[in-house]
Amino acid sequence: MSDHVYKRVEVVGSSSESIDDAIRQGVERSAKSIHNLEWFEVQEVRGHVVNGTVGHFQVVMKLGFRLDD
Repeated sequence: MSDHVYKRVEVVGSSSESIDDAIRQGVERSAKSIHNLEWFEVQEVRGHVVNGTVGHFQVVMKLGFRLDD
C-alpha cells in the first residue's frame, strides 16, 4: 500500500426528508465535482423550522478526498 495525501473540504447537505438524506445529498452532489472522494465526517446537524414543523434538515460535513500522485 502506498502513502497518500488527503484534503478536507466543508459542505452543507440539506433535505426536507431526513438527516440521512441530507448526508446523501451532500456526498452525492460533491462526488460530481470532487475527484477521489473517500470519506465524510458529520460536524453539525441543524434544521429549518416552518410553522412549528421541520422544513429542512441541514448537515455540516467535512469531506475527505485523496490528492492525485
